[in-house]
Amino acid sequence: MQAKLSSTSVKRLDIQEKAYEIFDLDIKGFLLRVQPTGRKTFYYSYRNHAGKRTRIKVGVLGASLTLAQARDRAARCAGKVAEGIDIQAEKMADRHEAREALNHTLAAFLENHYKPWALANFKSGQQTINSVTRSFPDYLLRPMPDIQIKQIERWRTEKLRSGLKPSTINRIVSALRGVLTKALEWDVIQEHPLARLKSLKLDESKKARYLTTEEYERLLKTLALRDKELKAARDRGNAFREQRGYPLLPALSLYTYGDRMTPLVIVSLKTGMRRGEAFDLSWSDVDFDNKVITIRGENAKSSKTRHIPLSAMAYATLTAWQQQAPQPKGRVFPADDGGRLDNVRKSWKGILAQAEISQFRWHDMRHDFASKLVMKGVPLNTVRELCGHASLNTTLRYAHLAPDHKAKAVALLD
Repeated sequence: MQAKLSSTSVKRLDIQEKAYEIFDLDIKGFLLRVQPTGRKTFYYSYRNHAGKRTRIKVGVLGASLTLAQARDRAARCAGKVAEGIDIQAEKMADRHEAREALNHTLAAFLENHYKPWALANFKSGQQTINSVTRSFPDYLLRPMPDIQIKQIERWRTEKLRSGLKPSTINRIVSALRGVLTKALEWDVIQEHPLARLKSLKLDESKKARYLTTEEYERLLKTLALRDKELKAARDRGNAFREQRGYPLLPALSLYTYGDRMTPLVIVSLKTGMRRGEAFDLSWSDVDFDNKVITIRGENAKSSKTRHIPLSAMAYATLTAWQQQAPQPKGRVFPADDGGRLDNVRKSWKGILAQAEISQFRWHDMRHDFASKLVMKGVPLNTVRELCGHASLNTTLRYAHLAPDHKAKAVALLD
């Protein structure tokens, strides 16, 4: 059917059981298709280079598209066809280019490429992904090549002003750089947009936090008191249960500890294990005969297996804890539901407050372990091996604690 399409005629078109089309008399190839639902869609029909009749959608009549606007679009299409341009092929190419651009966004690369690789190769893979997506939400839908150094420097400045530590900022930016490095290695991008970005300078000689003798004694005293109170609370609870005929809980007074916290803290202090390494430690990793703990590579930050000899206190603690451990063949320090511990922040915070110890993080127990070894004259390389430091540079932060090492060096000049 052919007719002059006008605002009035288009409004008067009947809705029929089957779809039908009306070709405009003014612009050759311009047509309107009316669906049984009442939907009215404009198309432009033409012959491509192969002589095949094809059509391209101009738009749907409605609030966002009037007849006049549709006619203008059709006229532009007719002009391109007259110039020998295959507008349908051009549109498909534009769509492909748009899809390719979308695939090159940071979000698409993270989800489709980096995430499967990171989760398979790194224990902290999901943590890296979370860090990037949480810290750089404004960059997720941008093509990766469009990420600029000045933008990241501006972001760093804002974070510094908000009080975020330079070391934390460097760690977050390093996660983003690592993602972009993989995109470069896999030829997803041609250049690394942050290749010339320098990390914030840090004070590498920053003093390591370790417990003083008084703090250490207060900590042990607090742990012992806490265990005593937990045992007493269990006894009171069982007395209450017995009076009412309820089943009794295991009597803690038969054991050394009230719960996992005391052995977890002592073993961490005496082995220098990272928190995650302690959470993942299994009884099969504890060699009681040779008094050695093995930190398996899959649980270590460096991905390298290392062995830590047990001190007398660490050995006695693990021996006592094994007698009451919830899982004699599973994790040494499981969560209450038997799975992996998530965190112990609340308990740790309470212990430190009771012991009157401030500015001492869980990770500082590693610093305490390394510091005490160096102060006892243990060679730095041995400390590095015990702590699992990837580089000796990390261990050198404890060098100033070596007994009289600077005084002896200066004395050589006499």
